[in-house]
Amino acid sequence: MLKFTIKESKFLKENEGCRIATCAKDVPHIAPVSYYFEDGFFYFATDYDTKKYANLKKNDKVAISVDLYLPGKHKAVVVQGSTTFIEKGLQFKKLYEIFYKKFAWVREDPWKENEAPFVKITPKTKISWGLG
Repeated sequence: MLKFTIKESKFLKENEGCRIATCAKDVPHIAPVSYYFEDGFFYFATDYDTKKYANLKKNDKVAISVDLYLPGKHKAVVVQGSTTFIEKGLQFKKLYEIFYKKFAWVREDPWKENEAPFVKITPKTKISWGLG
């Protein structure tokens, strides 16, 4: 399993927004999402009718960028990895509770098992800068 440094983990837990890059048929797609980071894995929610979902069903590879741009003080963690869907069960319920507490948009538009999946990202490579 890919290990994150203490500084990388702190940065990833302090932030909640990232960009997700997916690809199908050699056409890249990027989208901003809210994420949750725990134990070296990233999680985000999507809907079944999104380009992200369609791409990940065909190609489970993903890249994400968690970054803050401040002139002269850019900080970032960029990860490449693979994905799996979590659509029901105990892990879905645990993630839903976390997202419900963390994000107002979940409380405003709740959903149930098999209505929208969570996506788990297993990192394979990473690079970071500005966290020194």
